[in-house]
Amino acid sequence: MNRVLADDYERAGFGGKLEFGQRPALLIIDVVQAYLQPSSPLYAGVEAALASNVLLIERARASKVPIVFTKVVYQAGLGGLDGGVFFRKLPVLKIFEAGSPLGEFPKEIEPRADEQIVIKQYASAFFGTSLASSLVAMGVDTLVIGGFSTSGCVRASAVDALQLGFIPFVVREAAGDRDASVHQANLFDLQAKYAEVISEEDALSRIASSRRS
Repeated sequence: MNRVLADDYERAGFGGKLEFGQRPALLIIDVVQAYLQPSSPLYAGVEAALASNVLLIERARASKVPIVFTKVVYQAGLGGLDGGVFFRKLPVLKIFEAGSPLGEFPKEIEPRADEQIVIKQYASAFFGTSLASSLVAMGVDTLVIGGFSTSGCVRASAVDALQLGFIPFVVREAAGDRDASVHQANLFDLQAKYAEVISEEDALSRIASSRRS
């Protein structure tokens, strides 16, 4: 974003600072084959963001910081009923019906047996799921967030995290979208209003410093 716009937002009072908490978790949002396979209608060319998520996961595992993965699954045979109006607005969501290989995680980030997978039907990782309750049970106060897409599920989840009292830190390199300008615009708006947007390097350092015994 240009400096004039950034200055305008700053003068208006946007862009306050959120401090990183004491008990972070890593939230990996919808890093699934639908965005990574060129034959998929949702292919977004986000291989670099996948690589960044791999690094975050490796660091979190080494530091024993909890990791939560999300993916979208609709019950086959319902015609998207469990996706409601969202499914009607985006018929492409049919590719996430149960059993579709496009809804699966790539091998690079396959969750371990002791890592939580949240199944969702809507954009936010919190809407209609047990995620908030699970985070409270783990004592989590901060979320380091990566995944797809920046303008969709990452943004919705970061906004809901803030509204539910979790401090959201979105990792710039680990978020991806099908268009660079849309990606950048949403990161700008998240930083201005709802989250801290940080670099991969900063995220890795913060995760390491939060190592749990």
